Amino acid sequence: MNEPDPLPDLPLFPLGTVLFPGGRLSLKVFEARYLDLMGRCLRSGEPFGVVALRQGAEVGAKVPGQAMEAVGVLARIDDVDAERPGILLVRCTGGQRFRLLAAPVQRSDGLWLGSAQLLPDDPGSEPELAMAPTVQALSQLARNLEASGAECPWNGPARLDDAAWVANRWCELLPIALGTRQKLMELEEPAARLRLVDGFLRSRGVVKG
Repeated sequence: MNEPDPLPDLPLFPLGTVLFPGGRLSLKVFEARYLDLMGRCLRSGEPFGVVALRQGAEVGAKVPGQAMEAVGVLARIDDVDAERPGILLVRCTGGQRFRLLAAPVQRSDGLWLGSAQLLPDDPGSEPELAMAPTVQALSQLARNLEASGAECPWNGPARLDDAAWVANRWCELLPIALGTRQKLMELEEPAARLRLVDGFLRSRGVVKG
């Protein structure tokens, strides 16, 4: 299978969090470079790249010492609200993963651009039978949130028959370090990702059996 063509000038949004495919991302955008980016993405329908910061702060057009992870996730805008002039509340969904092919370049306006290669989507596969308690725990969490009137932490219906989807949603919810979350997102085998999540939940007594 031929690899997709590289994305030579993918606009990047460095954040102190990890976006997963299918994940929900809410942004409060106020810097001019990102307001312009959101406007372009809304007009074109094109995504931007979300990358986790290994070092440095999110805000500031010329922040010294910023270092980004090499693997990120495309984000597509779902909707936008204007909180007040100059501030946008942007809701996005994570799409395909990508790997940066070189160090990102920062333009004069502060926006980061990277040459990126799209990575294959997780293969669709059902969770292993041994993972059933972890799947059921996620389903119960969704029911509890619905009963309490709280907002569901993911977009769309639950895909409990998809190992990658279950693993990704747990990875977003678990209280784990940013670096660990990044490594889980980068794992190419969703079954392995789900097994690691299952082990964590069992170690904390969340899942038994």
